[in-house]
Amino acid sequence: MSEGDGRRAPQELWITGDPEADHLLSTSGNALLVGMTLDQQVPMEKAFSGPYVIATRMGGTFDVPAIAALDVDDFVAVCAEKPAVHRFPGSMGKRVHEVARRLVEEFDGDAVNLWSSAPDGAALKRAVAGLPGFADQKASIMVALLGKRWGVRPDGWREAAGPYGNEGEFRSVADVVDAESLQKVRAFKKQAKAAAKAG
Repeated sequence: MSEGDGRRAPQELWITGDPEADHLLSTSGNALLVGMTLDQQVPMEKAFSGPYVIATRMGGTFDVPAIAALDVDDFVAVCAEKPAVHRFPGSMGKRVHEVARRLVEEFDGDAVNLWSSAPDGAALKRAVAGLPGFADQKASIMVALLGKRWGVRPDGWREAAGPYGNEGEFRSVADVVDAESLQKVRAFKKQAKAAAKAG
């Protein structure tokens, strides 16, 4: 890892446009991972604001062991409180709870241990892909997000991220650094969706 130990982003992230939510994503690997977990069928700003909203509802800190210790239905209730954390607070609340449980069981409650223990990019992607809800594409984007924005760059990380590891293409949340790049990523996703539908 060329830019520190992967415990926080080398620079403040800009994903949600909310300084406090973005600061949490910049300083908590758990929040970053859960934001990526929630990034499905909602705007990315909504998804990545989720950890901050959860933190404010659970005493002010984003505490993965505390999430995992809650009964799953109690945690879903936290997510469903209006405004809901996600468009589908039931299914996504259960998924976040399961991710939290896995982090506690396998990584001592800290997502940083997941990526710091990966010897290379391929192993990092496999570890991420082993989590609930992380299919191949989402795992690739997470590897790109870690490499580009968090300085987590084991050998072969760009190759593991596939096209999402490329620079200057504005394909995913990994390429968002301001409002302008957010709109470029949106345009790319819209174009890709239209092409897939036409194909």
